Amino acid sequence: MKNVVGIRREDKNIWERRVPLIPLHVKELIQKHSLEVWVQSSKIRVFPDEAYSREGAIIKEDMSSCPIIFAVKEIPMHFFKKETVYIFFSHTIKGQPYNMAMLKRMMDLNCTLIDYERIVNEQGLRILFFGRQAGQAGMVETLWALGQRLDYEGKQNPFATLKQAYKYRNLSSVKDEIAEIGRHVNKYGFDSSLVPLVCGFAGYGNVSQGAQEIFDILPSEIIEPGEIEKFFKDRNYSSNKIYKVIFQEEHMVEPISFEDKFELQDYYNNPQIYKSIFESYIPSLTILVNCIYWTPEFPRFVTNKFLKQLWSSNCPPRLRVIGDISCDVEGSIECTVKSTSPDKPVFLYNPIENKIIDGLKGNGVVVMAIDNLPAEISIESSEFFSHSLEPFVPDIAKADFSEDFKNCDLPPAIKKAVIIYRGKLTPDYEYMKKFVK
Repeated sequence: MKNVVGIRREDKNIWERRVPLIPLHVKELIQKHSLEVWVQSSKIRVFPDEAYSREGAIIKEDMSSCPIIFAVKEIPMHFFKKETVYIFFSHTIKGQPYNMAMLKRMMDLNCTLIDYERIVNEQGLRILFFGRQAGQAGMVETLWALGQRLDYEGKQNPFATLKQAYKYRNLSSVKDEIAEIGRHVNKYGFDSSLVPLVCGFAGYGNVSQGAQEIFDILPSEIIEPGEIEKFFKDRNYSSNKIYKVIFQEEHMVEPISFEDKFELQDYYNNPQIYKSIFESYIPSLTILVNCIYWTPEFPRFVTNKFLKQLWSSNCPPRLRVIGDISCDVEGSIECTVKSTSPDKPVFLYNPIENKIIDGLKGNGVVVMAIDNLPAEISIESSEFFSHSLEPFVPDIAKADFSEDFKNCDLPPAIKKAVIIYRGKLTPDYEYMKKFVK
């Protein structure tokens, strides 16, 4: 069945309302490329069935005969059919144990898997991602958590009226609300006990840029990491601003050997010879927004041991909220011991007792670690993603998947993202054999 593609409904959780292709782009694929598009019916999708049918898509419940199926998140094992092509975020390339059974099922059925995460340009940069949207939603959730925590402490603050991101109609509505909060800050300022209110951003990539886009709506001023100590010493700060510090790798780690100098590429190639120095900044921060991709080879940036020391001091810590947008469980932020969800977005970590409780009441730091943040702004996330995906769809739809992988006529960027081809791991991903049992 040539030139037919399908879009399955997302059902990983009740919050997942995103789509890989929006109705407008489906219309263009139908009219300009003569594709037939099937869309599986969904009651929660941000774009309803009717929006797709109006543009010429066919609404179908049974997708079993569709040769190529696009999705966003992982697909349940019962959905897979023999010799079908699936394109989605599989979360398998690190050998993630929780998805190895899914991968094995696809291999047993001679399926082909194309993973969005591995679609990159000539410079090796990802083409399809939700990083900026994760940052946008994560910043809103972090500011909401700050408002709720300060309210619990009995401190009046303008963030107390902010809602969680998913409770707004769209991102524009969120920005309007934050702009109003900014006007309040500019006019009335913060409680003197909170001044200066400093927000640190760990990282500067797409996630950080999205978070800063929201933050920058507020009246703010940038402090360089090396100037923080002087900034506090001079006391030349305002109650009518919120201060921003952006931390890059050179601010966060240093070589273990005093004889060596920091070099970015060397840090990426040899993370084991570096140590974290990031904790020296933590006492100055009211908010920490973590936007850094992390793997276990790299040093942790905030340890539970350090937080215990901080909370054991005579002076109450300034740190109220950690917005762990990266959400690497027990990763760069060690106290992120679990991910959270929009209905239970935060937990409180008590460093003295090394315990967590859901919510934000008690002694400790509030941690926001929602692991599916882009779904909270589903319209904008879907539009952004679909815009990047659409150009690849015609070539995928018209490819002959009966050919050998070497002769498969997929575009180079897509071919590099093929993890399994007709049930077998492709050459770039043969290392994954040790994970599939």
